[in-house]
Amino acid sequence: MLPRAGWFLGCLLSVAAVAGEIAPDSMDRGLAAQFFQEAKALSDRDGGKLWGRSVYGPMLFVDRASRSVIANGPDTDRTLQRSGDMWEGELPAAMFIANTAVEWSGLRWTMVGWPLPESRHARASLMLHECFHRIQKELGLDLSDRPCGHLDSKEGRIWLQLEWRALGEALLARGPTRRRAIQDALLFRAYRRSLFPGAAELERNLELKEGLAEYTGIRLSARSEAQAIADALGGLDLGVRKPTFVRSFAYASGPAYGLLLDRSAPGWRHHMKEGPDLGDLLLKALAIRMAAPEKSQALGRAAGYGIEELVQDETQRDYRRKLRVARFQASLVEGPVLTLPRTEAIKYSFNPNELLPLEQGSIAYPTLQANDIWGALDVTEGALLTPGDLRVSAPEHPISDPLRGRGWTLTLKPGWRLVPDSRKGDWRLVQEAAPSAPGEPSR
Repeated sequence: MLPRAGWFLGCLLSVAAVAGEIAPDSMDRGLAAQFFQEAKALSDRDGGKLWGRSVYGPMLFVDRASRSVIANGPDTDRTLQRSGDMWEGELPAAMFIANTAVEWSGLRWTMVGWPLPESRHARASLMLHECFHRIQKELGLDLSDRPCGHLDSKEGRIWLQLEWRALGEALLARGPTRRRAIQDALLFRAYRRSLFPGAAELERNLELKEGLAEYTGIRLSARSEAQAIADALGGLDLGVRKPTFVRSFAYASGPAYGLLLDRSAPGWRHHMKEGPDLGDLLLKALAIRMAAPEKSQALGRAAGYGIEELVQDETQRDYRRKLRVARFQASLVEGPVLTLPRTEAIKYSFNPNELLPLEQGSIAYPTLQANDIWGALDVTEGALLTPGDLRVSAPEHPISDPLRGRGWTLTLKPGWRLVPDSRKGDWRLVQEAAPSAPGEPSR
């Protein structure tokens, strides 16, 4: 719970109430048709004003249990079969089911996993968030989204939460009070980034990729400005409750900055192809002059946002975090590991609320599902994903089908095998050489 006299939580009871409500588990064609219409109606109401084009387009619901698909239109490759006003089929086993945008059967789709939220408002926000991801490439905003490991440190978490508290104040205030709260938020943001080289770009990319998607869902699903503000405040409160901010922070920051920019610089969305920082846009819109942030200045303003309590809480959390880091460091870095190559064909799914930064900037994924040219990997107790490879703890037996290790299972495609790696106890996955053609010398 954020302090400051319950500074925005009072108007948010509906946000928490919808979290556990879901539509029936089995895919219902009538409900699917209703949900498609809901998303289309809200997109039509916007009329393309938000992003210069309709956010609604090819959309499919995928049942998480059966993998059955219901789509709002035909696919180019004719994989789906028409059934009344909708099209039906089955998602290939190699594709992950997730709320995302996906290239499949000749089209770029908005994919939403079934069941959907029972609350109409929560459902609309989710669908429109994912609709934004479908048009993100067209907007020039399909950016890399590397995790922000610094946001799991004690200092990173403290100053991010202070920024959020000031943003919450700004959303509720008017006039000079709002301007002062925005200045505080931007001060805390700038000071945090000064502590971590490279942090600004990492945070910017995630805010543009996921933050703007969440902003879109809130902006287009809200029936009034008051509801949009309440939803953004709810996102800030929910953001604090996440186990980690490494990737999830943008879902809270993005809508807050978006709504504040709507008030201060109505044409801000026309400049998105330039890849601007949302904080910088707000700084310019309000003509706020900010010198290089000093610690004494930041601490002085932070006193009014409950920094003492935050420091106590985050000191306790940091102790527990270091214990977890030591465990994953021992398993995935210091101990024997299996290394799998990572190619451009990799597809993976993970929980963004679980990511754990380790030493030397690497990120542990406590749970992960991945498909690549070598097969399928299912991880339940930790994997290390780097730009060039994927690592799990060493296998129990290097020759088995499927391969297994502590908390993971690997099903290989033909032509792949394990070989000992350079460090004792380590293994590496390699592709077997193709057999030579008749008359051709072997390699």
